[in-house]
Amino acid sequence: MVRRALEEAIHQALKELGLDLRLKVAKAPKDKPGDYGVPLFALAKELRKPPQAIAQELKARLDLPPFVEEAIPVGGYLNFRIRTRDLLGEALRPKGPFPKREGLVLMEHTSVNPNKELHVGHLRNIALGDSLARILDYAGREILVLNYIDDTGRQAAETLFALRHYGLSWDGKEKYDHFAGRAYVRLHQDPEYPNLQGGIEEVLHALERGELREEVNRILLAQMATMKALNAHYHLLVWESDIVRAGLLEKALRILEQSPHVFRPQEGRYAGALVMDASPFIPGLEDPYFVLVRSGGAATYYAKDIAFQFWKMGLLEGLHFQPYPNPYYPALRTSAPEGEAYTPRARETVNVIDVRQSHPQALVRAALALAGHPELAQGAFHLAYETVLLEGRQMSGRKGLAVSVDEVLEEAERRALAIIQEKNPEHPAKEEAARMVALGAIRFAMVKTEPKKQIDFRYAEALSFEGDTGPYVQYAHARAHSILRKAGEWGEADLAQATPYERELALALLDFEEAVLEAAEEKTPHVLAQYLLDLAASWNAYYNAKEEGRPATPVLTAPSGLRELRLGLVKSLQETLKTGLFLLGIPAPEVM
Repeated sequence: MVRRALEEAIHQALKELGLDLRLKVAKAPKDKPGDYGVPLFALAKELRKPPQAIAQELKARLDLPPFVEEAIPVGGYLNFRIRTRDLLGEALRPKGPFPKREGLVLMEHTSVNPNKELHVGHLRNIALGDSLARILDYAGREILVLNYIDDTGRQAAETLFALRHYGLSWDGKEKYDHFAGRAYVRLHQDPEYPNLQGGIEEVLHALERGELREEVNRILLAQMATMKALNAHYHLLVWESDIVRAGLLEKALRILEQSPHVFRPQEGRYAGALVMDASPFIPGLEDPYFVLVRSGGAATYYAKDIAFQFWKMGLLEGLHFQPYPNPYYPALRTSAPEGEAYTPRARETVNVIDVRQSHPQALVRAALALAGHPELAQGAFHLAYETVLLEGRQMSGRKGLAVSVDEVLEEAERRALAIIQEKNPEHPAKEEAARMVALGAIRFAMVKTEPKKQIDFRYAEALSFEGDTGPYVQYAHARAHSILRKAGEWGEADLAQATPYERELALALLDFEEAVLEAAEEKTPHVLAQYLLDLAASWNAYYNAKEEGRPATPVLTAPSGLRELRLGLVKSLQETLKTGLFLLGIPAPEVM
């Protein structure tokens, strides 16, 4: 990979200058000489030299990789021009997943309360988690994807209570999770709600005893139809009732109580409670004490999260798993008392939870360190994402202010079908293409933005088929596939016939593997999404290039040798777009 090879060469040269630094190489601006460049302004203070002088000295010390034709000092930058033959050869090289390396990464995402249909806020969680799992897998990591089912929570209890209390029976005309969700909203809008707490508590206790699992599972199966429609994948389901039954909380507390930072104060506001002093690991806290078990004996959510994390990373055992009967995921396994014992022992975890849970996730990492495993604390990553607004408003499931994922999929497919019927009335499979385009529009809208930036979900923007959207990238793929379909077989490319247009397209193709690795290392799919937008734009610029009013880059009618080179680049581009879309969970239509 070109950029990383350049960065390593620069690193070695800087070490000779007494600086053990790694600088980032980036594309050079189009109006400057060279293909890549590195800024040197940050070194001026360290080396007590102007950046221009550093560029000259660095050039003299660099052991350049063989693919570099020239190092070019440009002001406070050192730029690099890649040999055209090497550039084209790298762009034409078939790409595939990176070799696997040791160490399991456990990814938890979705984890929707099993009480109602999924809404747009859940959509961002699923799109981020599923995309990152695919990216990490391609980047060489062993991945296990987990979906946590809180079947003992108050939301599930309220829905089951409402279904019974109002005597509701399902007529099959709507998805069961929508039916259950309407009961949940009705309960919260009922003026008698404060007087119904006793009945809700009874259902809650029954759930804790594992008595109503089939009723919860009925809602979960309906939710899974939506997850499957979103092209999300999972390996394990873990039910909270099984965590309770396995005594993981008690086991985790026994581990933590061995730490001097976990204790029971005898007086003051925390008297009788089991508290954790997080100050050694989370500095600057106004109150460093966090309650794990209240004085009355009830455990807090902090404690439950810590116990689950301990199991994920192999500090606890006790859960059992068996195949999960469902029509969507044949290989899916679920926790169950009668299953086979299994503990993941992950070296790294990624918990996809919105940014409002940043503090509890920091406490999870602190608990791992308190338990004597700072290396596991470092491996516990919180993929924090901002919330999703609905047409500028915060969503609320209790108030019924939300757009369901099923509605969004249906509306997106309707709009996509209308566009396809207008632009390509002879399309051989309009409905299937509309489904693929709709999924591309929705998932791309959720991952193209940096996770910590809020999304305001608006139909007109999210379902747009132009600009920085999934369908824009899908159309670039379909256009490339159309050329290849017409080309048939072709022979040897003549790299010597390459024009600046081929060079520019090859440069765009070069950064795919870099984008995948950066997305994996930074644990954010938006890096790959932005690369795909840039690549699609480069392809469109190449395809539409004109000289004196005539096409400058015809592929099928190009002279022999150049035709083969252009077809090779188009094939590499088509495969790169297809793979990149797959890593974001988006299908790549061959015809649009």
